[in-house]
Amino acid sequence: MLLFTFITYHSLFIIPNYFPIFASISETKETSMSRKKKELPLIENVQIVDIAAEGKAIAKVDDMVVFIPYVVPGDVIDLQITRKKNKYAEGKPVRFVTYSPDRAEAFCEHFGICGGCKWQILPYAEQLKFKQKQVTDNLTRIGKVDLPEIQPILGSQKTEFYRNKLEYTFSNKKWLTLEQLRSGENFADMNMDGLGFHIPGMFDKVLDINKCWLQDDVSNQIRNFIRQYCHEKGYTFFDLRNRGGLMRNLIIRTSTTGELMVIVVFYDDEKQQQEDLLKAIADKFPQITALLYIVNQKANDTITDQEVLTWKGNDFIYEEMEGLKFKIGPKSFYQTNSEQAYNLYKVASDFARLNGDELVYDLYTGTGTIANFVARQSKKVVGIEYVEDAIEDARFNSMNNKIDNTLFYAGDMKDILTQDFINEHGRPDVIITDPPRAGMHDDVIKSILFAEPQRIVYVSCNPATQARDLSLLDEKYKVTKVQPVDMFPHTHHVENVVLLEKR
Repeated sequence: MLLFTFITYHSLFIIPNYFPIFASISETKETSMSRKKKELPLIENVQIVDIAAEGKAIAKVDDMVVFIPYVVPGDVIDLQITRKKNKYAEGKPVRFVTYSPDRAEAFCEHFGICGGCKWQILPYAEQLKFKQKQVTDNLTRIGKVDLPEIQPILGSQKTEFYRNKLEYTFSNKKWLTLEQLRSGENFADMNMDGLGFHIPGMFDKVLDINKCWLQDDVSNQIRNFIRQYCHEKGYTFFDLRNRGGLMRNLIIRTSTTGELMVIVVFYDDEKQQQEDLLKAIADKFPQITALLYIVNQKANDTITDQEVLTWKGNDFIYEEMEGLKFKIGPKSFYQTNSEQAYNLYKVASDFARLNGDELVYDLYTGTGTIANFVARQSKKVVGIEYVEDAIEDARFNSMNNKIDNTLFYAGDMKDILTQDFINEHGRPDVIITDPPRAGMHDDVIKSILFAEPQRIVYVSCNPATQARDLSLLDEKYKVTKVQPVDMFPHTHHVENVVLLEKR
């Protein structure tokens, strides 16, 4: 009874491993029997003591560390162990004995199910405290290099509606919540088509989203209109397992300039249905400045290798920063928190200490945002990026902003940034690098060590891989500044900028 009361009152805490309604009765019975054989303990009155990776929290039971989602330090819970290893375990709360004084009320109706914004139940000041700790722990435990005092994290002014891009998935088998399962509805007669986010760890399950707090509310309006239109017209939603259906994905991008890009991704190539939907979207939302569509019939959802067709307006939108305009195409990478990106780039620029005489290499340049941002304080900037379309945007951005001291190259970083490349273009005075979450390839680090710039500014969205790379650079470089930046409120993700100077 206590568990049911908690779920009803908060409408936010969902037991993660309930079964989907479209499982057959026999499958459910088999699952129940197999679970009984592997029954794990229920432990009462367990206190949550710390925050862990991936938005989980930590409890300590005897000598065992247990990782638990959707709780915060200070909560006291009855804990169900769901998985046990030699050195750690995973679990879920089945009853809250007392709530932490640091707990906040989740504002999103989908909290605890979609997997996003897991830290809604932490006040923002507490989120920043734990992100600062995450950076410190990673750099000290993994990097094991000498560090200066780490600067206080820069928080985001916006903590809601701060993203400029969201991607949604259509599914003909939407995920059902625990409340729906308990409601007694006749699911055989229920429309099972959904449009929203993937359930974590389940590629073929999609949670139907009513309202998301991450992007400007126009995103919610567009998504909900498209779903309703498709329901009314009988359009088929994608079957993620069997590969079929008309509607596959929806991507919405906004910008601080007020421009709006909508990309509809179809699977079946049904021209008339496609045209009818696109016309309906254009008529309903005349503020859309780039209405694009794709027919993607390959196995995965990525669009980098797909032809993008324009239905209305331009095939790009503009973003603006410090008087510079940046062209953002459908395949372009751009920091997803536009306003906080400015603060991030300001930190990178300040760390670089450019006076106009430096040759700068900008690695993983994307659409050349950082490269063009620092070009006015540099002698020359050379940018390298894997995605050809992004490099085309980077070149356009330089031309459009009347910047003539940049050069951009497309290709795999480890193949482009070689000793021959460095000998041809010159040894850089400063390298700015902003790699993906996996960090830098060993060959890239070797090339950086060969280039021997005076300063390296390392921007990272993953302090763990950044710490690993810092240890490899330590033979020639000393860390002299560290500045964490929060780009993603209500999540465990954190950006970190490190300045390394030649020993």
